[in-house]
Amino acid sequence: MNKLLPLYATAALALTLSISGCSLVPEYLRPAAPVPADWPTTTSAANGKTALKFSDDWKAFFPDATLQALISTALEHNRDLKIAVGRVDEARALAGLARADRYPTVDVNAQRSAGLTPADLSGTGRELSTQRYDAAFGITAFELDFWGRVKALDDAARANFLSSEYAQRSFRLTLISDVAASYFSLRELTLRTALSEATALTRKDSRRLIEKRRDVGLSGDLDFYSADGAWQAARAETANLARQKAAAENALRLLVGSNLPAILDAATAADAAFSRSAASEVAVAPPPSFAPPAEIAVELPSEVLLRRPDVLAAEQKLLAANANIGAARAAFFPRISLTGAVGSASRELSGLFDSGSGAWSFIPLLKWPIFDAGRTQANVDLAEARKVIAVAEYERTIQQAFREVADLLDARTRYAEQLAALEGAEKSQAERLQRVDARYRAGVSNYLELHDAQREHFLAQQAMLATRRAWAANAAGLYKALGGA
Repeated sequence: MNKLLPLYATAALALTLSISGCSLVPEYLRPAAPVPADWPTTTSAANGKTALKFSDDWKAFFPDATLQALISTALEHNRDLKIAVGRVDEARALAGLARADRYPTVDVNAQRSAGLTPADLSGTGRELSTQRYDAAFGITAFELDFWGRVKALDDAARANFLSSEYAQRSFRLTLISDVAASYFSLRELTLRTALSEATALTRKDSRRLIEKRRDVGLSGDLDFYSADGAWQAARAETANLARQKAAAENALRLLVGSNLPAILDAATAADAAFSRSAASEVAVAPPPSFAPPAEIAVELPSEVLLRRPDVLAAEQKLLAANANIGAARAAFFPRISLTGAVGSASRELSGLFDSGSGAWSFIPLLKWPIFDAGRTQANVDLAEARKVIAVAEYERTIQQAFREVADLLDARTRYAEQLAALEGAEKSQAERLQRVDARYRAGVSNYLELHDAQREHFLAQQAMLATRRAWAANAAGLYKALGGA
């Protein structure tokens, strides 16, 4: 009979590994997307129905070598991204812990125990000295998952891991988009600052010239004060833009997480040189475009939104909440766990593995809650409430994604229209300035007319640069909003 007992333990172990319990997890049905089946009319009309498949490689979408260097540095050094990656590793480890609970833990145990019982307690009238040596393979409190509780917890942990992974991908897309937008902002402010500096120098020269003309009686005080006010205004605007440029550079440095690449200095120097040369001409050529590819069209919302990492992350949280309901429901049913060991025992270490020293233990445990003051039901209610929250959060994420994409697509069309109008306005103001300047030099126009033409032309240039930056940043936002692919 003793020889059969280890066989019983082995059979029990095999049974535990082959049991597949029933699941109490509710059937998962993905909630219908609470958004229209198509984009708004203005957006659809502006962008057509042609599907554009973005490349998974962000370098294909952002061909600017300077921007590529910045994004590469940010992906390597940004601290927030490192935290997000660490969260993924943490969730992966937690999922591994939950998965391990589905399998028995087998240990090898070896121990020596010794004791001394005093004579008045030994029952023999003499001190009783005992010792024992044990060596065994053991299984500790392995739960037979009849009701799928452990599997549900494993599924929930895996869903939470995938949610954190999708969240990390979403943050990565956001980081790429933010670096691009910050880079475009810095380039815009570099162009505008250099343009303002050159304009301030030009107005300073005009002020000096008018001061000399006033000294010889060719200009009056009104012209001088107008020229002086224009120069002071240009100085103030230069200081304001320089402050914004420094803030934009600091913001970009924070996103990159390291010193800015040297290639950025060359790009900003080229922008500044362009603005200074452009300001020296009466008719200014358009500044260089720093926008990514302009032709952007998208598929239907159901195809675009459901591949966004933030939407996928929200759905995984919903799956985790759904699995937790099954785990909570399983608590109403008996939990059966097994603890056992098979090995050898002896009073002497030398006889530990001798014939006849075999030993085994087998301890099944059944635990069935009878009364817990409603704790188990409260846990089910809590799990179901959290699923309701997860559904609402999933639907809200889709709605926010729809609005983001629709806004960006519509804004892209409006920016294109606005930029075309501003370019036309800048050309008109440049022509006006050229003619007023010629009339002023010929003595036909007064300085107030020239000053007004210079001011309007300067404002048109600044507005055009700001809109070009907004147009470029809009494309960076679309890269993120469309899931980067």
